[in-house]
Amino acid sequence: MNYPISNAERAEILTQALPYIRQYNGKIVVIKYGGNAMVSETLRQQVMEDIVLLWLIGVRVVLVHGGGPEISDMMTRLGKKSEFVDGLRVTDQETVDIVQMVLAGKVNKSLVNLLEMKGGRAIGLSGMDDRLIQATMKNEKLGYVGKITDIHIAPVTDLLEKGYIPVISTLGCDEEGRVYNINGDTAAAYIAGALRAERMILMTDIAGILRDKEDPASLIPRVTEKKIEELKREGVVSGGMLPKVDCCVEALRAGVRNVVIMDGRIPHSILMELLTDEGAGTMVMGGEAE
Repeated sequence: MNYPISNAERAEILTQALPYIRQYNGKIVVIKYGGNAMVSETLRQQVMEDIVLLWLIGVRVVLVHGGGPEISDMMTRLGKKSEFVDGLRVTDQETVDIVQMVLAGKVNKSLVNLLEMKGGRAIGLSGMDDRLIQATMKNEKLGYVGKITDIHIAPVTDLLEKGYIPVISTLGCDEEGRVYNINGDTAAAYIAGALRAERMILMTDIAGILRDKEDPASLIPRVTEKKIEELKREGVVSGGMLPKVDCCVEALRAGVRNVVIMDGRIPHSILMELLTDEGAGTMVMGGEAE
């Protein structure tokens, strides 16, 4: 049941958000967007609303997106089977062409269009534009899956300085012009590090780091880089969470102040994380102190 909110309650909510608005005004926040939050049209609308609201209050938002489900869907429609090794899509020449078409074309431009419809100003980039993401082949068995060798961040900072929301699809290329499919979490970590972002947000399909994978109530709200290593040894961080946590640590070491892993399936989770006391998900911090 929906209960009406009085004008006084609305005013109180805005007042409580004021310290956080002040904290993030003018700061860079990198959001990695994908998974179910991208597939669900309702959640997609809400994520774009959150981003535009942050942009309107002076947060310099950079949106890094994937598009795995859309790529798999297009491959199925074209009669090509998706194959994965350790969570990475095996990418032959035909597949990388499909990835480029879907990520840099359909997905990227639809997100730019939606941000504009919500009142923002956005420009889409791929990692190929101005050699933003430079890469080499990660493993011959995976084909055109890229390992990032360098980030040329100037095109992103140029857009931020001109007041745009950069929307980045995770493709890269090498000096010979070969195109690579880049893991979205890894790309976001490198980009956030190059920008010295105040915060990086990884939107996932789970609540965050859980002490018990079957119990959402066992969420660990804050964890340090040192504690991460303990959780790995204990087996708490394992499987698909391992590469996400490694990306968080990589971002911290590159200069990002802190990183949050959170459930992108929760409506307006971005605003909950940045503009409320409770936050959302698990915050990963550098150093040793909790």
